[in-house]
Order: sequence, then structure tokens, then C-alpha cells
Amino acid sequence: MTPLLIDEPNGGGDEATTIILAHGAGASMEHVGMQSLADGFVTRGFRVVRFEFPFMHARREGRRPGPDRMPKLQACYHEVIASQQGPVVLAGRSMGGRVATMIADDVQAKAVIAFGYPFHPPRKPDNLRTAHLEHLQTATLIVQGERDPFGTPVEVAGYALSDRIEVLWIADGDHSMTPRKKSGFTYEQHVATALDRAVAFLTERQGNDGPHT
Repeated sequence: MTPLLIDEPNGGGDEATTIILAHGAGASMEHVGMQSLADGFVTRGFRVVRFEFPFMHARREGRRPGPDRMPKLQACYHEVIASQQGPVVLAGRSMGGRVATMIADDVQAKAVIAFGYPFHPPRKPDNLRTAHLEHLQTATLIVQGERDPFGTPVEVAGYALSDRIEVLWIADGDHSMTPRKKSGFTYEQHVATALDRAVAFLTERQGNDGPHT
């Protein structure tokens, strides 16, 4: 069974929407970036479930495997979804967000929130990971830094994305939303901006718990 890290909103959460938050390829579910997102969602009234893909759990045991193949990643995410009750929002950083978008329609997720979507590997703009995004039916918010090497504003503007996808551009943010000091912004400000828009995005879609038809 996949270990879970669960954060409940103040006052409990039987009625709360659960956000299942997946990590990226390089950092665990307890990474500071994951913690800041989880804390932010909880303070905004959401229940958050974090988990780790098998390869990351193996790293805790001293091994150094690379990320699992996509079928194994998806199976792990499916297992976590099946363990929860009530409406779920799928969310993730980088690779975790990519996996979320790939299974969202199948599990009838309420929505997807992807932080730093890896549209392509850095310096490999032709190796796109966007084919399934053209037909995605689940309402999806992608939060992307303007300096993200995995997908810039100019590049993303040229992709044929589903009209169910909204992209929020974070000023001067990198793949983790971190801005340069000269920008005048802080990482904390950007996280707040991202979370405020995510909550508004979910609120706008209350009552639509599954893919748009």
C-alpha cells in the first residue's frame, strides 16, 4: 500500500474536496515546495493527500532508481485515488502534474491543477508531451513560470491544447515558480498567487465533478 501524508483543513473535512498532490521526478512528498502547496491548500479549506511514487519510496531505502515508467506511475496514482472518498482534484508538480492530466478523464476527477507542466524536456522543444492535452476533457489549470525551460509562453502559445485547459503564467518564475530577485517578486508571493487562482478555478467549477461532455 502506498504511504500517504494527509493534511486536514481546520474543523475536519468530511465535506471537503480532497486534493491528491503528486510530487515531481526529483523531490519527495515532503519537499519544501510540496509542503508549501499542501499548507496553502489546507489554509484555504481543502483536504490534501500526498503520496510517493515507487521510485521515490525506493530512494528512501538508499537506492537511486530513476522515475518509474508511465504505466507504473499511473497505477500508483490510481491506487491512491481509489483509497479516497468524495470528490477529488488531481494535482502535482512537474511529472506528478503530467500523470494527473493523463488519468483525470478516466477517474472523472473534479479538476486538475498542474504546477510546472513538463511540456518538453529542457533544450528539447521537439520532444513534446502534449498529445493527450489536445483532447483532455477535465477542467485543468496549468501554473507555469515564464522562465520555465520545460515550456515557455511563446512555445505553449503554439500548442493545440484542449479548451478545458487554462494556463496561469507566473511572472519571471522558473520551473518551481521561483523568481529572480531583480523581478521584485518573491517565491512566497508566487505560491499565494498560484493557490488563490487554483481555489478560484475550483470554485468556478463547483457542481461539475467530472469531465465536460
